[in-house]
Amino acid sequence: APGTSIPPPRPCWHRGISREAGSRWTEPGCQSCTCQGGQVLCDAVSCSVPCSHPLPAPAGGCCPTCTGCLHEGVVRAEGDVFSPSDGNCTICVCLAGNVSCLSPECPPGSCPSPSPADCCSCNPEKCNFRGRTYAHGARFSLDGDDCTTCVCQAGEVECSFTPCPMLDCPQHQRHLGPGQCCSTCRDPPAPAGCFLDDNGVEFPVGQIWSPGDPCELCICQADGSVSCQRTDCVETCPYPIRIPGQCCPDCSAGCTYMGRIFSNNETFPSALDPCLSCICLVR
Repeated sequence: APGTSIPPPRPCWHRGISREAGSRWTEPGCQSCTCQGGQVLCDAVSCSVPCSHPLPAPAGGCCPTCTGCLHEGVVRAEGDVFSPSDGNCTICVCLAGNVSCLSPECPPGSCPSPSPADCCSCNPEKCNFRGRTYAHGARFSLDGDDCTTCVCQAGEVECSFTPCPMLDCPQHQRHLGPGQCCSTCRDPPAPAGCFLDDNGVEFPVGQIWSPGDPCELCICQADGSVSCQRTDCVETCPYPIRIPGQCCPDCSAGCTYMGRIFSNNETFPSALDPCLSCICLVR
């Protein structure tokens, strides 16, 4: 309305400091603040970096700078010319925060003995062998001879026989088959019997024998192995007769009493009491 005056913009009071309306300033922590209508509005500082290798923000600053270059962790000054750690004669330059690198162009072909100062790497010479061309490092076999391996080394061909594995069989069991480069071991012949390591005696397949214990019997198997089994004695009596070489005691031939053998129905005095008479009975 006519005669109404417009109130002046309201200032801001922030952290003990008076700020004019519309003013902008930077707070610690890279916060950009402005005073609007008596209120303080803050946002993180937005950085626009127009270079590829900027320097870190200086002390008290918030944004990286393009007054130099940070390349591979090393600070480079503006206009600095340098070689990277694995550049192989590559040259780089720092311009306005950007790093530009150039590598030497090497002509194709071979260089048998390059000098240390030569930045171009050697291209090893190829091999011409029996009408064919092989690249450096190529491995190949001779025509019709797969047992010989050749390799191209800087224009020269070196050939050698294919290495064969060590065999753990005797010479008479080794065999070289048709088309094979290395000998192999033949399968050992099938066993014709069983060998005993102690005395070297051979038992034919199916042979049954006792190894020393009359209660144990062994048989020679068809595969050359020995299978043994013990005999279980089922007939028992208090005073049996033990026959040498026989496994089980004999209860039908008589009685053994105090070291003496008595026949069936034989009467004899007791060794404990002479007034007692004993008799051997088969039960």
